[in-house]
Amino acid sequence: MISITDFTRGDLELLFIEADNIESRAKSKPLEGKVVALAFFEPSTRTRLSFETAVKRLGGSTLLISGEEAISVAKGENLADTITMLDSYADAIVIRHRYEGAALYAAEVAEKPVINGGDGRQHHPTQAMLDLYTVYRLFGSVDGLTYGVLGDLRYGRAASSFILGLTLFKPRHIYLVSPPQLRARREVLEVLEELGIPYTEVEKLQDVLGELDVLYVTRIQKERIPDPREYESLKGSYRVTLDLLESSAKETLKVLHPLPRVDEIDFSVDNSKYQAYFLQARLGVKVRMALLSLVMGG
Repeated sequence: MISITDFTRGDLELLFIEADNIESRAKSKPLEGKVVALAFFEPSTRTRLSFETAVKRLGGSTLLISGEEAISVAKGENLADTITMLDSYADAIVIRHRYEGAALYAAEVAEKPVINGGDGRQHHPTQAMLDLYTVYRLFGSVDGLTYGVLGDLRYGRAASSFILGLTLFKPRHIYLVSPPQLRARREVLEVLEELGIPYTEVEKLQDVLGELDVLYVTRIQKERIPDPREYESLKGSYRVTLDLLESSAKETLKVLHPLPRVDEIDFSVDNSKYQAYFLQARLGVKVRMALLSLVMGG
């Protein structure tokens, strides 16, 4: 599992059905006796903990590698040797890495299933799955909605994966809202164009906010922007406030965010009818339980 585009619409719809029913099916403990290695070479809170929770609720156990400073990689061990070791210990590997392509490389080395928990600025497929599932839960469908994806579309892997995930469905329109320096990468736009997905690149959220059914907000990726001066010039580019939403947004608009946030969504939004990012975070465990069950439990 490397990219969201490895899957079809039918695959995701099956995943959604499994997620809807996972709590009753999990009573059979489909991962009992199985071990999942969580190889997190990059800091993570939500993804790591939700995978760990998912494995344990399904009856499995985990091996955790967290932070290169604490493991043999810091001593010079190459990634292939680490993956080969984990492959001999575990029944599946979830990997997060700061380098693009690390998950694909791990999948080529390992014989057991490999799930990408986020690599570089490229892919975060399980985040896209839970994002799409959240939309499905909120609206009953992913199709026919107008989406706004706001913030760091160049370096943010969650944003890129969400946009690519939408191409498996039939969005009415996708507005890509960002500063010129953080526009979506060309390879992402080419997929939209190839599939005939209508999209527009804009700089001002206010210009399109009234049209949106879903606003997907992302933070400016300080850790991925090569030049610190560029980050300083871009941070705080956008701020979604309750006043802005109440003055311009549809009553039914839902705001999503993969979290963590910095200051791009004001705390005033948290208790409003627009807020859906806490539901989104909660659904991460269900989606990853469903995924692990389908991959490892039959």
